[in-house]
Amino acid sequence: MKINRSKTGFTLIETVLASIVLCGAVLALGAISTRSLSQAKLNRQFEIAIACAERQLALVDYMGIDDFIDSGRMEGDSEEFERRYHWKITTESHEIENLYIVNITVSWVERNHPYSISVDTMFSGTVEPIETEEQ
Repeated sequence: MKINRSKTGFTLIETVLASIVLCGAVLALGAISTRSLSQAKLNRQFEIAIACAERQLALVDYMGIDDFIDSGRMEGDSEEFERRYHWKITTESHEIENLYIVNITVSWVERNHPYSISVDTMFSGTVEPIETEEQ
């Protein structure tokens, strides 16, 4: 009598190797997901910083660059969001009369790492009327 010993199935080594490969794939997907979520959070912070810079630009435009400079409020904190954003405005006179180069920098700290964005634009100051002599 012959005994047929052909077994179908996996050996213990094949099962362990398959488990290791599966665990590696799950860990890789978890790492990718975690990195994706942290990048999405950082992207949201940049969007908020840009909104803060746009708000300050709108204020400068509304007040007029000359009045804004005279007010002396060239930096401050925006605490309207979940974290503190610090903004700072610097102005520089351009070669052309009554034209100002305006730079707005918004900065914040996330996990002891500083981030910042910077926006440059130009504003025209008030033009003083030219007095003409009547003859």
